[in-house]
Amino acid sequence: MRPVAKTFHVTLIALLWALFLAATVRAQESATQDKAKQIWQVLDYLAVDYGKAVQGGQVVSKDEYGEMQEFAQNAERQLAELPPIPAQQHLLQEAGTLRRLIENKEEFAKVANQAHTLASSLLSAYPVPLSPAKVPDLRQGAKLFQQECASCHGAQGHGDGPVAASLNPPPIALSDHERAQNRSVFSLQQIITHGVQGTGMPAFSNLSEEDRWAIAFFASTLSYTDAERQDGQTLWNSDSALHKAIPNLSALTQATEVTWAKQMPPNTARSLLAYLRSHPQAVIASDTDSLALAKSRLVESLKALEQGNTADASRLALSAYLDGFEIAEPALAAKDQRLFESLEKSMGTYRAIVGKGNLSQARDMEKRLQAMLTEAQAVLGSTTDDPLSTFLGAFTILLREGLEALLVVVAIVAFLKKAERKDVLPYVHAGWIAALAGGGVTWAIATYFVDLSGASREMTEGFSAIFAAVVLLAVGIWMHQKSMAGRWQAYVKEKLSAALNRQSAMMLFLLSFVTVYREVFETILFYAALWTGGNGVYMLAGLACGIAALAGIAIILLRSSARLPISQFFAASSALVAILAFVLIGKGVAALQKVGVFDMTPVAMPKIDLLGIYPSVQTLSAQALLLVVILVSVKMNLRTQKKAQR
Repeated sequence: MRPVAKTFHVTLIALLWALFLAATVRAQESATQDKAKQIWQVLDYLAVDYGKAVQGGQVVSKDEYGEMQEFAQNAERQLAELPPIPAQQHLLQEAGTLRRLIENKEEFAKVANQAHTLASSLLSAYPVPLSPAKVPDLRQGAKLFQQECASCHGAQGHGDGPVAASLNPPPIALSDHERAQNRSVFSLQQIITHGVQGTGMPAFSNLSEEDRWAIAFFASTLSYTDAERQDGQTLWNSDSALHKAIPNLSALTQATEVTWAKQMPPNTARSLLAYLRSHPQAVIASDTDSLALAKSRLVESLKALEQGNTADASRLALSAYLDGFEIAEPALAAKDQRLFESLEKSMGTYRAIVGKGNLSQARDMEKRLQAMLTEAQAVLGSTTDDPLSTFLGAFTILLREGLEALLVVVAIVAFLKKAERKDVLPYVHAGWIAALAGGGVTWAIATYFVDLSGASREMTEGFSAIFAAVVLLAVGIWMHQKSMAGRWQAYVKEKLSAALNRQSAMMLFLLSFVTVYREVFETILFYAALWTGGNGVYMLAGLACGIAALAGIAIILLRSSARLPISQFFAASSALVAILAFVLIGKGVAALQKVGVFDMTPVAMPKIDLLGIYPSVQTLSAQALLLVVILVSVKMNLRTQKKAQR
């Protein structure tokens, strides 16, 4: 028993170390994103306010001009502090150009254009989330504005609040349209988040991100009139071409009147922003929109690779998957499983090609992906749902996702009954019941409180699968020991109470919970994507039949296992548990590959989802390592048995 425990402990330590490394990487990425946002905010502020410092090549405000010089130097310094990538040198050159333009007192339009160009290049090199996870609530934003902002900016945003006179520089008049036409909602959100150094504007980091976006959207409406909003609504409802120009919330949060006026008449740009900022729900980011984002990220990735910037190309390729395709994945899998699997595989292949810097192959794969994503948009854009397809989809989803968890729980229950340790069964049942409840809570949180990103989903699935595989490996090796001749009788003599103590019972609870939760987690996402107003009855019917089928399989397995002799039961159980561990380790590594925790090196072989076999060096290596541990353990068990017989 000691070698098995040692193997389990070593494997568990390795898993915890991998978790620590992954958390460290995520923390570093978050810090980089925060710094990139702060630099972007400085550049945006400079682009909007430079006109107050210099006019006609002359300094009109010495204080403002000094502030502009300081901001330019600050942006250049912070750019140099970002993690080094090939694009960083170009950003520093552009920052130097901006600093010299300000030193030479160039015209406002030239400086503003350079600042905006640099800000855009920054976000391409160091991508950050540019929009809220959910449509912001402007009523909440208005309420918070009166509580937190009106004392300085005034109730109507005129910059005339009760304490405005005591501030130097004075608070910005948000209702001033001349300045507002250069300001985006994203810039307002960043100012609210980080504040502005050297002014009375504090950081409101104590507020939730959702609340900060709500205030930003409300503040962005204060320079518009009701008549402009009405004109914008008429334009939006009458011209469908505008919907393509503004496909999602990300496009809306980055938009300014100045940039839109280059694509459409200035009055049209003004009216549209007046309406859409007041009614952002008109531009809800749908699954189809997320696929459009995936397509644009692929274009940017290929462009970066053509420029020799492999790091940026890889980052954008990962963004195309996580921020674009991953959002639409459950809906597409529910409607067209073949297309979903093909896209998922091709996305991984493209990331691997980009990582190697192979430009010709990347071009071919990017072209194929664009065509497949266009096909996926057409599939998701179809509103017709066949009742039979909905029923079969709901049935097969539950059967496919629930079978793995069912086998694990049934194996544990059968073992405890065979061992006459029914007193431990409540721990196992509590585990899977808690997992079902946890799945419901997850659905509620993801639906009403926070947006569950693709990265969070894959990280949860990946690490939970690897954890379950490690525990199952230890359980399987232990079961194989008990299947050896004479081992079971010796085990009974050693008293089950000593082996299955409270600590072991809690481990069985945790295994039951984790195994079931990861499947519930996945199933909820698929059902949410499958549900539409007209097909609810058919989906629920498929769900009910799936539950009945799983219950029938559980009864058959439990009854058949009860008839097996002890040695055969443990031999069969250890084999089943080993197979499940093999499947889960493959799925876990594959999930973590999607978020960049592990690299992906494709292998020319078919994908076998049922066995957790995914064609990459990393997944196959993890499964090969697990097989080696199993074979070594079996050999050790046989050797121990021979010694005992002698």
